[in-house]
Amino acid sequence: MASKHYDRAAEDMGNIVHLEHVNTRIDDQRIATLFYVAGLGFTRDPYLMTSTNNMWINVGRSQFHLPTGAPQVLRGRTGLVMPSLDKLPKRLAAVEKQLERTKFGFKVGNSAIEVTSPWGNRFVCHAPEERFGRTSLGIPYVELDVPEGTAEGIARFYREIFSNPATVEDGCARVPVGYRQELIYRETDAAQPDYDGHHIQVYVADFSGPHKKLKERGLIAEESDQYQYRVVDLVDPDNGDKLFTFEHEVRSLTHPLFARPLVNRNPDESNLSYAPGHENRSWALADPR
Repeated sequence: MASKHYDRAAEDMGNIVHLEHVNTRIDDQRIATLFYVAGLGFTRDPYLMTSTNNMWINVGRSQFHLPTGAPQVLRGRTGLVMPSLDKLPKRLAAVEKQLERTKFGFKVGNSAIEVTSPWGNRFVCHAPEERFGRTSLGIPYVELDVPEGTAEGIARFYREIFSNPATVEDGCARVPVGYRQELIYRETDAAQPDYDGHHIQVYVADFSGPHKKLKERGLIAEESDQYQYRVVDLVDPDNGDKLFTFEHEVRSLTHPLFARPLVNRNPDESNLSYAPGHENRSWALADPR
């Protein structure tokens, strides 16, 4: 029997295997519920962080973590993929009145919907596309605005410190951080706002390797526990120059929360249109192969 030819390299992943959450503080859980749950259609985690000091919002296999405090704004955009964009404008319009004294807004484009949160965080909402693979609900990318001349060094940081592939083209560094997920660092000559402490969390397969390299350079910002540490400064490994400040919460694959199943509801289901068996929403499309 003749064997089929497969491109095995197409399924390779780097050391960073999953972008699990984006963390920005918010100052009002009611406003956050209107925006993230009623407007965007996501799901508040029913099991963890259910009090008023924090709220976790499930988006497929990823989350937004929203501790209560002085609001934070990510210096860029967060990409969102949803099963369909058809009903999103109607949901967003339904909360517009209640959010009118905030920075909330949205713009419907030809292929995506741009949304601004009540605190000024920016999101780009996409329908499922080939570049997102089987993901139909999730966070496929976080895009950061970085100073001119830093993309090459940032790519080296991930390649040499995290042993993770990274490419640079036209002043833009792209770092794969999970199944069809990536960090995008796009150079800009615009003024950079002060860093306010927002962060992301990633899981890595080789947990000790990056830790050793970071510790040698004095870059470990927090030794959280057995399963986690934090790094805040991204530096050029060639000369140690600080390139960008962006906290990474780094976890091992043995962390108790790794691959925890997340509840995702179907926001199109309501008490008036209820149909048994349609309450849940899957994060993945069927594999077409």
